Amino acid sequence: MKRKEPSKLSPIAQELFKGIRSKEEFNAIVSELIKQGIETVLKAEIDEHLDKGKDDPSPTGNFRNGYSEKTVKGTIGDLALSIPRDRLSTFEPQIVPKHQRLIDNIEDVVVGLYARGMNTRDIEDQIRDIYKIDVSETTVSNITNRVIEYMKQWQNRPLEKQYFIAYMDCIVVKVKDNGKVVNKAIYLIIGINKDGRKEVLGMWINQNESASFWMSVLTDLKARGVEDILIACTDNLKGFTDAIKATFPLTDTQLCVVHQVRASTRYVVWNDRKEFSKDLKTIYGAPNQEAAHDALLAFKEKWGKKYPHAIQSWERNWENLTAFFKYPLEIRTMIYTTNAIESLNSTIRKYTKTRVIFPDDNSALKAVYLSINIIERKWTMQLRNWSLILNQFLITFEDRIKL
Repeated sequence: MKRKEPSKLSPIAQELFKGIRSKEEFNAIVSELIKQGIETVLKAEIDEHLDKGKDDPSPTGNFRNGYSEKTVKGTIGDLALSIPRDRLSTFEPQIVPKHQRLIDNIEDVVVGLYARGMNTRDIEDQIRDIYKIDVSETTVSNITNRVIEYMKQWQNRPLEKQYFIAYMDCIVVKVKDNGKVVNKAIYLIIGINKDGRKEVLGMWINQNESASFWMSVLTDLKARGVEDILIACTDNLKGFTDAIKATFPLTDTQLCVVHQVRASTRYVVWNDRKEFSKDLKTIYGAPNQEAAHDALLAFKEKWGKKYPHAIQSWERNWENLTAFFKYPLEIRTMIYTTNAIESLNSTIRKYTKTRVIFPDDNSALKAVYLSINIIERKWTMQLRNWSLILNQFLITFEDRIKL
C-alpha cells in the first residue's frame, strides 16, 4: 500500500514558524494567532447576527452590549477571550458556543485563516470540515472586512520624523477592473530608521507606476509625520527624482545601479554582453567618482558607436547614479542598489503566487498586507555593523540628524 505523503504548510506558514527555536516561542505565536483569529470570527458573527457592522440599534431593536471575558482551554494552554454580547442576549456564538470551555483543533482553523492569506474558500472549508458549521458569505465577508480595517489602521499609522534610507519600488499584480484583467502597481517603501531597523512604511495601489503618483505617495508620508529622508534609493523612472526633490528637497537620490546595468545590457547582442558587462563594472566599481568618470569615458570610446543609447543613459543620469561615491564604503553598499526592496517584492510574490488574478484592489492589498506582516516578523534585528554606519551618518549629516 502506498504511503500517504505528509501534508505541507503553505509558504506563509513556513515563513511564520521558520525562526522558532523553542516550544515556548511556538506556543506564544500560535496562542496569539488563535486568540486574534477567534475574536475576529466572533466579531464577524455578531455583525451578521445584528444584520449590520455598526453599534447603532438594529431594525429588531437589538444592539451591541459590550463584552464578557471567557477563558477556554486549547491544546497548547488557556486562552482569555473577549466575547461580544448583544442587548437582547440572543447572540449564540458558533465558533465558541456558550458554556463551551474546550476548543478542539481550533489552532488549525486560525492558523489556516492567517497562514493562507484569508482566502475565502479556505476559511469556509476549515470551519465546515472541523466544526461542521456552514458559514454564510456574509460571515466570511465580515471576516475579510476586519482584515481590511486592520490594514487601513496600519496604512495610516504615524511614522517617525526621519528615516536615514528609504527604498522605493513597485510590485505589479493582475486585478479585475470593470470586467477586464489589468496590471496594477502596488507602491512600496522600506525605511531604515535611526535604530538601524527596517520597516515597510506603507503600500499604495495605482493603475501603473508614474512619477506623479509617487509624489502623492511621498506627500502621504509627510502627512503621517515624516519630515526628512536622508537618502532615497529608486529605479530609473522618468521624473522620479524630481518628485522626491519636490517633496523632500534635502534628500539625496541614488538611482539603482543594478537597474541601470540591466537597462544598459538589454539590447546588447549576446556575443558582446559578457565583455560589455565587465567593462560596465569598471564604472560603478571604481574607488571614487573621478575614477568612475574616467572609466565611463573609456567605456564610451570602446562601445559608444555600437551602443550609443547605453552611453547616453549613463551620461544623462550620471549625478544620481554616482551619488553613492560621496559616502563611506559601508553606506555605499547599502544604497547603490535597491536589493532590499526587491527582496521584499520577491517574497511577496512567493506568498501571493497562488492568486493569479485578484477580484478587486482590496483583495490585492489585503494579500500584500498579510505577506508584509509575516515578512516583518523576521526584521527584529538591527542591521549589521549599525554602530559603525550610524557614526558615518552622523558625520555626513551632522546638521540634520537628531537622535
